[in-house]
Amino acid sequence: MKLICSDLEGVFVPEIWVNVAEKTGIEELKLTTREISDYDVLMTKRLSVLDKHGLKLKDITDIISTIELLEGALEALNWIRERAQIIILSDTFEEFARPLMKKLNYPALLCHSLLIDSEGRIADYKLRQANQKKHAIKAFKSLNYTTIAFGDSYNDTAMIKEADYGFFFRPPDNVIREFPEVEVTHTYDELREKLKSLL
Repeated sequence: MKLICSDLEGVFVPEIWVNVAEKTGIEELKLTTREISDYDVLMTKRLSVLDKHGLKLKDITDIISTIELLEGALEALNWIRERAQIIILSDTFEEFARPLMKKLNYPALLCHSLLIDSEGRIADYKLRQANQKKHAIKAFKSLNYTTIAFGDSYNDTAMIKEADYGFFFRPPDNVIREFPEVEVTHTYDELREKLKSLL
């Protein structure tokens, strides 16, 4: 049996932090794993910026609830779900993802969680597991699934390389240059064609 694993942001929804940056006007929040490959460095920076500007969880989730899916994303996801099981592996947080999962008709999602203090401030974050995308693929393979993985960024490369079949979807040029051995798809039509060849 084949199991598809995909990233969330940049694949089905826009980059959450980029949208928060645009709505708040805080340029520092535009940085993502496309620019900073070390996730801990990136998240530590983000939390310090939120603190500096006095932003709480509700401020962030209010913005996230206004984010629309990428054009064609729901149709692509529905197409996949009619043909195979798909699990979204994301480095986002449960608290951020809820409004987006509703718009995607609640696909299976494995991600991290936030630690919120009594004042609603994001005090810290809790990784479900370090390098969780790669470990999830390993676990699915140990259950005798043939795994197919795709995503758009640095934090997807480990799962893409660990999967039986892996490729990029709409990665930035710097990621393409750094990983020239990984096949690239650019549109949902190309994604469907690639998956058709693997399913």
